[in-house]
Amino acid sequence: MIAQTVISMLLIGVAVYAASERRRSPVVALLSIIAAAAGLYFTWTPDHATQVAIWAGVGRGVDLVLYIWVCISLIVLLNLHLKLRSQMELVTVLARTIALAEARRRFSEKAPPQALRQPISSDRRAFPD
Repeated sequence: MIAQTVISMLLIGVAVYAASERRRSPVVALLSIIAAAAGLYFTWTPDHATQVAIWAGVGRGVDLVLYIWVCISLIVLLNLHLKLRSQMELVTVLARTIALAEARRRFSEKAPPQALRQPISSDRRAFPD
């Protein structure tokens, strides 16, 4: 009974948090609320979890819940990895852009204005020997 109460409080917390974040990510919020509701239902009626597990080909309801938890955790981990990788690529692009802008600014400060306006002729090499 104590474990059911603690698990119920945690699942209610997940549902409340998901509802508060629904503007930012509505699909994730909806799936989290559904998962929390299913968790609450199976927490208070474990016999139904066992029946669903038997229907799915798993021996016990606890095993089914554990397998589902592992799958959801792996999906979340993959999602976080992809988002982190995307953020790292954005930071790289931003750093390159800042570095190039800074180089252009320094070059334009050092070069006389006439040199910037003259086109480079084809006989002048960029890197003389």
